[in-house]
Amino acid sequence: MKQTRRDFLQFSMTAAGISALGMPAFAQNGGKDLVIAYNTGLPSWDPTTGPSAVNPKLQALYLSVFDRFIQQEPDLSFSPGLLTEWGFTDDNKKVRMVVREGVKWHDGSDFTAEDVAWSLERAGDPATGNPGQFVWKNLANFKVDGNVVTADVVQFEPTIFKWMAFLTGYVLPKAYYEKVGAEGFEKAPIGTGPYKLDAYERGAYMRLVANEDYWGGKPAFETVTIKFVPDAASRVAEIESGNAQVTMEIPYEEFDRLKQEPGLKGEAFPIADVGMIFLNDVGPMLDKNVRLAAHHAIDKQLIIDRLLRGYGVPLATLEAPEYDAFDPNLKMEYNPEKAKELLAASGYSTDNPVKFTIQTTRGFKPKDYEMIQAIVGMWRKVGIEADIEIYEIAKHFELRAADQLAPAAFYNWGNAIGDPTTSTGHAMFGPSPHSVWDTPDLIEKIGPLWAEPDEAKRIQGWKDVSAYILENGYVIPILQYVLPVIHSDKVVVPPTATGDVTPASMKPAS
Repeated sequence: MKQTRRDFLQFSMTAAGISALGMPAFAQNGGKDLVIAYNTGLPSWDPTTGPSAVNPKLQALYLSVFDRFIQQEPDLSFSPGLLTEWGFTDDNKKVRMVVREGVKWHDGSDFTAEDVAWSLERAGDPATGNPGQFVWKNLANFKVDGNVVTADVVQFEPTIFKWMAFLTGYVLPKAYYEKVGAEGFEKAPIGTGPYKLDAYERGAYMRLVANEDYWGGKPAFETVTIKFVPDAASRVAEIESGNAQVTMEIPYEEFDRLKQEPGLKGEAFPIADVGMIFLNDVGPMLDKNVRLAAHHAIDKQLIIDRLLRGYGVPLATLEAPEYDAFDPNLKMEYNPEKAKELLAASGYSTDNPVKFTIQTTRGFKPKDYEMIQAIVGMWRKVGIEADIEIYEIAKHFELRAADQLAPAAFYNWGNAIGDPTTSTGHAMFGPSPHSVWDTPDLIEKIGPLWAEPDEAKRIQGWKDVSAYILENGYVIPILQYVLPVIHSDKVVVPPTATGDVTPASMKPAS
């Protein structure tokens, strides 16, 4: 990493100056260097440990430098990645994985099956702090024979190969990591991914250079600079000024406006992200009437139409239509009168409202704060008085991991692999580090599904759990997101249902 913050500021000023002269840097350099204004920064370079590893919005950044064991396509299907074959034995007691040959790490060393075995073993070690350790611990006794890795199944986990294409499912370099240690890796990370890290300033930017030896083919852009721009209005300014060629997660009214501007194009596509309100089993949320009233009082379609300009799909459960366990029969009626009746049964009214705090980000997702403002207004009309507390997304992860979220907390849950365990499961299973609802009844219902080998029975079981959660009001799903992306007409940005809009997927327009 060669560049300093001063260098980058100088670079930005130079780029702005060129734009002001009507000669955007992108055009001047022949479209070889791409600048992206991204909505969040990257706190850590280890994609397998800590809260950053499970932040859905960071995965596109990690996927630029690192590869997962198994690759996922834009339609949520799976394809060979660093593993070319994978599967359980017939008795589900072992796994067998074939490792791709001829791959190089960014330092020029060979990628080997030892890297795969070490990465999986490390992921299952609780001492490493992998948030997915509860999944990875189900494999043990790794053995390497040429380019084949085998392991014993400690406990059957039907989704473990899906996890190899999901959060924390990355392969890291064994020899390099053991040589430099965690601190050294954080300073100079290497992967096998399509781009190499060239420069990084925490909270400011990262600059990538193309990996010419990438096994999947050299990426189209020679260099990519990703500016970390948390403020949505600033991202709009970046793309409108020509200082960036791609940005996303901007307000939909700005999306509709900008895509009409000369030189710009817009893509908006449904992604595997669900906007939801976590309910913590504390204080007023221990009252079923309050939980259900809070859900009945929200007019989700009105929020989508008025705040999101129709970009969104209302949801009653944490399963989006593309997910394996989506049940279209499960619905939650918008009924403010029903909400009032429920609250009255617990002694609450507009004159004597139930009070609690709801936490939210502001600008992390399009209209996140405004949606919560609207919901708080709807709640006020039925007898719920909620104070809004704004926090950064990193704070949300910190509080959720410590089970210290407020009684209500807005969040966007990403489930790029579409399996119910990675939406309803980990969001609602008390022992999971990602859940804040800990009641025994739900733990008892979810528990047996983790190792259910009959796929049809497993999926039906998760549909039944979603119905139970809806009936008891343990969470408030709001909507499935539609991702707005604005880009230069000289760049092609393909839609992807995973939501991982990576630089490597982008190409110059022909």
